[in-house]
Order: sequence, then C-alpha cells, then structure tokens
Amino acid sequence: MNVIRILEHQCKKAYQTKLIQGFLHLYDGQEGVCVGMEASLARDDHVITAYREHGWAYTRGCSPRSIFGELMGKAAGTSKGKGGSMHMYSAAGNFYGGNGIVGAQCPVGAGVAFTQKFNNTGKVCVTLYGDGAANQGQLYEAFNMSSLWKLPVIYVCENNKYGMGTSVKRASANDQFYLRGDYVPGIQIDAMDYFTVRAATEYARKFALEHGPIILEMLTYRYMGHSMSDPGITYRNADEVNKVKESQDPIDQLAKKLIDAGATTAEELEAVRKQAKKIVDEAWALSEQDPFPELDETYTHIFTEDIPVRGVAFGTGYKVK
Repeated sequence: MNVIRILEHQCKKAYQTKLIQGFLHLYDGQEGVCVGMEASLARDDHVITAYREHGWAYTRGCSPRSIFGELMGKAAGTSKGKGGSMHMYSAAGNFYGGNGIVGAQCPVGAGVAFTQKFNNTGKVCVTLYGDGAANQGQLYEAFNMSSLWKLPVIYVCENNKYGMGTSVKRASANDQFYLRGDYVPGIQIDAMDYFTVRAATEYARKFALEHGPIILEMLTYRYMGHSMSDPGITYRNADEVNKVKESQDPIDQLAKKLIDAGATTAEELEAVRKQAKKIVDEAWALSEQDPFPELDETYTHIFTEDIPVRGVAFGTGYKVK
C-alpha cells in the first residue's frame, strides 16, 4: 500500500510538470481494495478493471518502472508506451487492464470467467467497476449470463462515493450497489480496512468457484479528483477529504491495528515506508532515462494485410505484424 501511495504521489508531480500527459486517474485512498484482495487471491487468478488501475497493475506484477514508463510513453512501459494510464496489462499476472470505456470491462470479465469454467482451471476472474459504471446496461447483461452459466466471477464495485463529479446519492436511485444484482448475492464491505477486504475476498472466491457470481461492494474513497483535470473539491469540500484521511485512511488503520496487536512497531513500519519510497524513487529515476519507442514500433501489434471482410475477397486471410 505504501508503494502504491508513493507511486501515485510521484505521478501527480510528474503530471504537474508535464512529464506525464493525457489522462491520469489516481488511486490513492483506495489501496486497501487491491492489496486486501490480493491477499486472498491466487497469483494465477484473473483480474480486469477500469481506468483507475495503477494499484492493480502493481499488485498484478507490473513494476513501478514499467508503470511510470507507460505513463510517459516510454518503450519500457507495460504496453510499450502505447496505452498510457488507462491501458496497462500484465500477461504474467493475468491482468487484462485498464479499460477506458465505462463498464465495458464487465462483459469481458464474464468472458474470462467463462474460459476458466470451460477449461476447468479452478481459477476466478475478478471484474472491477466503479460506482459510476454501476448503472451501465452491459453490467446487468454480464450479471445475467454469469448467473445462467454459474461462472466463477467476483464482481467488485469500487464505490468511492463519486462518479466523476457526481455523488452516488444524486446519480443512483439505489446507491446500495451490493443489492443491485437481484439474483446475484452481494456483500457490502468497509474497503478502508485491509483485514475486512481480505476476509471477504477469501469467502467470495470460494463461493464463486462453487456457486457462480457474487458482488462485493467496496466502500472506499479517492483523495484526488476523478482525474488530474478535476480539482476534486468543486463538488465536495476539502474538509470532507481531510476527515476521511484522518479517520479512515487504509494505511494508517492497518498500521494502528498491527501496532495495537503487538505485531510490529511504529519504527518498523516507518522503515517499511522508507523502503517503499526508495523502490519508487529508484524506479522513477530509471524511467526518466528510459528511451521512447522507435518509430517502427508504431506499426507493431496492429492488423495488416488481407483483413477478411464478409462478402469481399481479399485473399487467404489476415496477418498480424
């Protein structure tokens, strides 16, 4: 959680100095979700999410250097600098992004889960979406198909209270998103508490493998605006943000519980934080020096030549360069 928090703070600084351009959606405040869930997931389970993805990219195996590289369009980026903030992937981590269209990852997640059931892999797909996507039609189509086929999918609503600049209470007739599945069981979770997230995920994973889809509504909070172009305090005030930081911060809460339980000390946790900062600082220094892709890279990973079109004869098929 410390690495993700410090990484996001570095991203903010880099964006403000124009080293990172384009869209940038930061995850600080929500670290308890991805870190808590990973504690109960298998490393070869599958994960697909929306565009607030840097934390998930890290927990799924992308290095801070490759994340920074992608954000700056560098060749060492997770997608070789072609995707940017919203399109990070990890083949080794079974991580399917980072998707920019609101809610569109949900039916894709159902498809990933279908593959697990068809091939009897014993793995689940975690399909994440935000409260802003909770009213999207394709989500309910995915719920329906997943339920009919009892697919091993955990649908996770990362409810950070605001869809872009609109409060969930203004945008949703029913803002209890864990109830919205009707025929899909759901659990509402305090996602600022690492242990609660871990326990709920352990239960949900077993349930999904045996019975099919389940919804986890993660009550969380983002400290920054929707993206870096959003100051984040026009539709909420700074006092609200500071109150959450002071009373509910996932890193601080975990630290307090560990210290109170005698599992560690404040000095040991400070050493962890310093080590996390060193990891991020070293990754940033390397990524700043990394080269941009060669021009030829522009023409890779695209469909070329003889793309088949129904009713049109172009030859024998298509080739992928």
